[in-house]
Amino acid sequence: MQKNRMTLFILVALVLGVITGGVVHGFVENPAARQGFAADISIGSTVFLRLIKMIIAPLVFSTLVAGIGRMTDAKTVGRIGGKAMLWFVGASLFSLTLGMVLVNVMHPGGGLHQVNAMQATHLGAGGMTLEGFIRHLVPDSGFKAMADNEILQVVVFAVFVGVACASQPEKGRPLLEWTDSLAHIILKVTNYVMLLAPLAVFCAVAATISTNGLAILLTYGKFMGEFYFAMLLLWLSLIGVGLLLLGPSALRLVRLMREPFLLAFSTASSEAAYPLILERLAQFPVSKKISSFVLPLGYSFNLDGTMMYCTFASIFIAQAYDIVLPWSTQIVMLLTLMLTSKGVAGIPRASSVVIVATLGQFNIPTEGILLILGIDTFLDMGRSATNVIGNSLAAAAVGKWENLLVHDEKPAAGLK
Repeated sequence: MQKNRMTLFILVALVLGVITGGVVHGFVENPAARQGFAADISIGSTVFLRLIKMIIAPLVFSTLVAGIGRMTDAKTVGRIGGKAMLWFVGASLFSLTLGMVLVNVMHPGGGLHQVNAMQATHLGAGGMTLEGFIRHLVPDSGFKAMADNEILQVVVFAVFVGVACASQPEKGRPLLEWTDSLAHIILKVTNYVMLLAPLAVFCAVAATISTNGLAILLTYGKFMGEFYFAMLLLWLSLIGVGLLLLGPSALRLVRLMREPFLLAFSTASSEAAYPLILERLAQFPVSKKISSFVLPLGYSFNLDGTMMYCTFASIFIAQAYDIVLPWSTQIVMLLTLMLTSKGVAGIPRASSVVIVATLGQFNIPTEGILLILGIDTFLDMGRSATNVIGNSLAAAAVGKWENLLVHDEKPAAGLK
């Protein structure tokens, strides 16, 4: 009952946000006043997302250390990690390929005939290098990584700590008990933070609509419609694979992910749904040994929605500038995106950074990113929601392969 009420509140907040933003944009003629309204009302969504970011690093660290530490040896970690990476690589390649094929078939950028606009994108195309990736991957301080919310670095640090605990069960037991207690406390804090989710949804949507108007939903209607059609095919494909692996219970998992899916979609942030995904996976049930290990990795390596968007948007921009890309070049672009997109989950507008880097490498005008930056929030909704589906199915699939689809612990009090 409580879960259904929260879902209803989020839906109502989404509709009220659209109405409020539309009224402000329609009746407030001064653009500066509309910008001021958007800035003021955005405080609600900003506070919510900052609270979420406040708990993400300690939650990832505590759940990952506790999950790995419960495993008896490093071989178990390697086996589970290998199975998870097998899923991640396969899902990423499929998402990238599906996006590439569909954008060529639907050709959303045709007829735009763009010329180079001399405007700065403020997004660096030269940052996506091997050195930059390694720097983003390996922390020089585990505590600094948590302070900076560098989730991938937190994962690396937590894996080392968890493996060390697993290799020394007696000495590691006090730390494992502490991290397990910390995880339960942070989940309880999360329960309090989630009470603000409807307010955050209302503020975020109202701010965007009040600034850009309802017309923004129509201006890029073709691109958005075709992208979401492609996203729907990706959702169905992922669920289809889930049915093959999990049987009819895959549909129950999808139903359990309804609220995290809706929260990620409404806030355009898959981070906001992370704690709820952990809770729903425990109810499925997936062993916490699996979910607390696979899910943090998935947030860095299994961003299926982002993968599809990168190929879809990059080739769309090429089409808009009447640049013909042979299939061989597009395949190289796909493989490039496969590498450059890993480990950028913590970067603001990460997909835009990846796209700009890719455009520069293939001599496509980087200012083309301006064509879609205005609607990036609405596109990010679909990407974030897709990441919820992909990561939850990944955790369930690895749990199935490890024969760990069991209730190993009761959910924390208050998480129902």
